[in-house]
Amino acid sequence: MAHAAFMESPRDRELGAGVYNEKLGIWVFLGSEVMFFTALIGSYIILRFANPGAFAAPGEVLNIGLTAVNTFLLICSSVTMVKAFAAVHDGDQRQLKLYLVATVLMGAAFVGVQIYEYAHLLHDGFGPGGIREGSHLAERAAAGELSLGTPDPATAGIYGSTFFTMTGFHGFHVTMGVICMTYVTIKAFRGKYSATDHRGVEVIGLYWHFVDLVWIILFTIVYLI
Repeated sequence: MAHAAFMESPRDRELGAGVYNEKLGIWVFLGSEVMFFTALIGSYIILRFANPGAFAAPGEVLNIGLTAVNTFLLICSSVTMVKAFAAVHDGDQRQLKLYLVATVLMGAAFVGVQIYEYAHLLHDGFGPGGIREGSHLAERAAAGELSLGTPDPATAGIYGSTFFTMTGFHGFHVTMGVICMTYVTIKAFRGKYSATDHRGVEVIGLYWHFVDLVWIILFTIVYLI
């Protein structure tokens, strides 16, 4: 009887919760993340409707084309993550490694494009404090090429602050996801996952799909509307 208890797997000891501990933990964590991003997005929507003159029309300041490509890249990485989980579930180690590497590369590329976008916006004069006086964008605004109105000085930087806060926090989450995904990939190459034990792959997959979904929402409300 003692021997049978010793041979019992960790999964068997976690049946009370219905899911294993790591999966329960990531769902609790994602629940807190839903509240966090809901607060950010809700605040952005309220501030935007309250100060319409402080925000430029879609495509006037932000590069929609570049970000659309970056969004497609992140969606593709979510697909490869699904493929990776399916591969490990079937015991296909080669496909698991291939799709995990692809997910890491596309996630890193997404962060790289976002850094490039930030550098370009800052160069043009758009930062967390809004549009910098004397910059290229300020000249365009003065010439009437931008739909920006003349907001109250107290809210003049609200466009830049909300944009960089929301996209910056999301970019941080993607960066952490890439780091964790790299760790999972290294473990996969060491043969740590199998068809009967692939918790790490499933947990990081849930997180990755979450950041993908959040970005689709951010892209829609910040870049397209």
